[in-house]
Amino acid sequence: MLSTIKIGNFRIGKDKPTFIIAEGGVNHNGKLDLAKKIIDHAVRCGANCVKFQTFKTESLLTESAPKAKYQLKTTDPKETQYFMLKKLELKSSYYKKILNYCKKKKILFLSTPYNIEDVDFLDRLGISAFKLSSMHAAEPSFVRYVASKGKPIILSTGMATLEEINRTLKEVKKTKNKKIILLQCTSNYPSLLQDTNLLAMKTIAKKFNVIVGYSDHTQNNIAAVVSIGLGAKVIEKHFTLNKLMKGPDHTTSANPKEFKNLVRNIRDAEKVLGTHIKKPSKIEKQNALGIKRSIVSKVDIKRKTKIMEKMLTFKRPFTGIKPALIDKVVGCYSKVDLPSNKIIKWSYLTKKK
Repeated sequence: MLSTIKIGNFRIGKDKPTFIIAEGGVNHNGKLDLAKKIIDHAVRCGANCVKFQTFKTESLLTESAPKAKYQLKTTDPKETQYFMLKKLELKSSYYKKILNYCKKKKILFLSTPYNIEDVDFLDRLGISAFKLSSMHAAEPSFVRYVASKGKPIILSTGMATLEEINRTLKEVKKTKNKKIILLQCTSNYPSLLQDTNLLAMKTIAKKFNVIVGYSDHTQNNIAAVVSIGLGAKVIEKHFTLNKLMKGPDHTTSANPKEFKNLVRNIRDAEKVLGTHIKKPSKIEKQNALGIKRSIVSKVDIKRKTKIMEKMLTFKRPFTGIKPALIDKVVGCYSKVDLPSNKIIKWSYLTKKK
């Protein structure tokens, strides 16, 4: 496994910040001005990347293809999937403008291709990486072609079995391209918390020795935040400017306020994880003085008295001998008169009477 994968100016991997993708998808409704507004708000929310989808409807499906169940709820059920998607295509002439706009706004632009022509188009455009959808996890030859471009791949794995993922990765290996990241995903919009199965992400990481992440289709931030603790280095979530806009994905996407909160939650989760080293923090070391205890005389102890455990107790502050060393104090002799409630120091003690 590559410990880090570079996409644009970002390094993704162990000990690196989570790479956060605002999945604009088709929420631009095929309009350039709306696509730019999505980019603007993704920047304000703190996303590292904004992603759209690159397809020609006639190359993606037949006119008889039915809508998904969630699409029937979010769009006119009398309209076919073909004509729904036709309205959501981004014109080829828009892409250069979008890419340049993202560069100006200092946010990475990615897009999901759906066939070989789309891959070639994005490659010529100079895109930094390919983000592939869950359906591609079961299309080894397609992913192999994408991998042959030599660029990093982020692949969602919704609906896929380990066997399907393994078959696809075998094809990727033939291209010598090792730059692949796998995302745990549940292909439902919205998906239920009980269907999330985040532990599968750890299984994927261990079995295939790859960097992993999570594509979130749930309606809150719980799964995304938990995934950070399980090793997710990429988080993707659908993003819209307004849930009430017409289109199949707006209602199940995060609006700017929600996405900004997601980014904040992810960055907070990174802070609380810390490192694998168990040690007191800087503030704990400062607090220890008033919280931890020292060995203190419980009674008056005369000079030359042999000290017994019953003569001692533990009290704050932490300026004397550690309680863990009480066995070394017991059996010593007092070099001076010690009143009760006196913090014991080594200079007060001797091994000889």
